[in-house]
Amino acid sequence: MTPETFKGRSLLTWLDYTEAEIRYLLDVSKQVKGEKQRGEVHQRFTGKTIALLFEKRSTRTRCAFETAFGEEGGHPVFLSTADIQLGAKESIEDTARVLGRMFNAIQFRGFKQATVEALAQFSGVPVYNGLTDTFHPTQALADILTIEENFGQSRGKKLCFVGDGRNNVARSLMVICSKLGVHFTIITPPSLNPDAGLLTQCLSMAAASGAAIRITEDTAEVKGADAIYTDVWVSMGEEAKREARFRLLSPYQVNQALMDKTGRGDSIFLHCLPAVKGEEVTPEVIDGPQSRAWDEAENRKHTIKAIMLATLG
Repeated sequence: MTPETFKGRSLLTWLDYTEAEIRYLLDVSKQVKGEKQRGEVHQRFTGKTIALLFEKRSTRTRCAFETAFGEEGGHPVFLSTADIQLGAKESIEDTARVLGRMFNAIQFRGFKQATVEALAQFSGVPVYNGLTDTFHPTQALADILTIEENFGQSRGKKLCFVGDGRNNVARSLMVICSKLGVHFTIITPPSLNPDAGLLTQCLSMAAASGAAIRITEDTAEVKGADAIYTDVWVSMGEEAKREARFRLLSPYQVNQALMDKTGRGDSIFLHCLPAVKGEEVTPEVIDGPQSRAWDEAENRKHTIKAIMLATLG
């Protein structure tokens, strides 16, 4: 793997990256996290700028990109829909053309996958998907890093996502696990299964990596899991569906009884945050000794820095 493998590339979804490329980014993530823990200061983005475009609010994504870029000597510029046109008075394509001439990279967090794809197509600079309704790739890389910190490796480990199986985190985890040989089970009501097209792609990749990919509604499938993962029941933009989702997903709450179903004392709990304590997860789990949600949140920064270091050369 050489720097030229990554230089100038965007990250829109892990479907575009090979297992070896993802493993390289994980190695760089571990390197930069170690540098941070040792108090080392580097200035690898001196003279560089990044545009941070946000249609959706954020805590971890914004803070991770801003601090990772800024502490390396670069200049991040936050731009919300209140600050620029972004598809309103000006097309996404024209915004991309302008930003690409002014910035070294662009991050987008918003609704449509088509928007981040257009930014990548027309800007001429690396574009990073900080979250769309379809995928959340930077989150998934931080999740894998957290698993490897706890178990030494991710290959062959069993990760269970419990909750809304169609959401962007579940979809991104299914892709990255399929690439890396991580056994991945989505436990969800059938009406919230991930789309068949993506599942077919992931099953094909899993056949090559040795991963087992399963979709089920049976919470007993957490038996033997190394990690149990959940996310909010109502994603941003779906607030009108709150009551229906609550009725549908209440049986899938991650509580201590569910954690105990793994039959293992060393199983960990993961959550991309923010969490609604008492809904998708109980306080005793997310604030308890099995939770790694806060390590996972910190790892957003280190994995995002690794992605930017690789793609900005």
